[in-house]
Amino acid sequence: MNTQMFPDLVINGETIPQTAVAAELQNHTASKDNFADALRNAANALVIRTLLLQEARKNGIEAVPQEVSPNRFETNEEAMIRALLEAEIDIIPPSEDAIRAEWQKDPERFRSMPLWEVSHILCKCDPNDAVERELALRRANDILSELRKGGQTFENIARTQSDCGSRSAGGSLGQLRPGDTVPEFEASLRQLSEGEIAPEPVLSRYGYHVLRLDALAEGHPLPFETVKPKISEAMEKAQWARKAKAFVDGLIASSSITGADLGRGTNNTKPN
Repeated sequence: MNTQMFPDLVINGETIPQTAVAAELQNHTASKDNFADALRNAANALVIRTLLLQEARKNGIEAVPQEVSPNRFETNEEAMIRALLEAEIDIIPPSEDAIRAEWQKDPERFRSMPLWEVSHILCKCDPNDAVERELALRRANDILSELRKGGQTFENIARTQSDCGSRSAGGSLGQLRPGDTVPEFEASLRQLSEGEIAPEPVLSRYGYHVLRLDALAEGHPLPFETVKPKISEAMEKAQWARKAKAFVDGLIASSSITGADLGRGTNNTKPN
């Protein structure tokens, strides 16, 4: 009787323990419907990591971990893989003509960020508490109805009913740029015209918001010289990704691999 949960992974004679596959599987979304895809992705990730480490050892690369964030350093394996790719992948900076050609494809892509002036009335709740959420939604809808009737101003209602500290300023949050607020809040702002109140309460991690866009300064196309460094960086990253893929594909093609599906079937063998 075969009690194995996962197929054996063998890369150039090196066997990957099933415990490693199980551990890697935790990094890949799995459900009843996509477990097989998650398992395949986990196995493939381990194969690629193993191939890179094998190549690094073959080339005599030593691990010199670098700090990747405050008080967090690479593992030895991460350091070896990074050093291998740095040695094998040569990035050629794009010429100014190439950068300009990329910009000229659609200059409208490169715009300054919009600036929103925003007010809101918060009906605070825990979104994970069904009772709290329902009560807060009712409050928010009642506030919207009151605003539509025109009996009270937005500012007056905010001062008396908002659960946010901005109530002292009539609900005003001042000027916001993309990234200054939570994504669901920002997504609603992008749908509004200047002076418009969102037709439905907006749910965020803080509760329901009655949202008004007070003023809007649209982003404008940026001149080539301003965006040139960012375009160059994006082109270099794309070049790196292409070359890294080609390097890994070369390792796969010249290796003996069983137990993984890397696009050539589950029994991949080194050509004679």
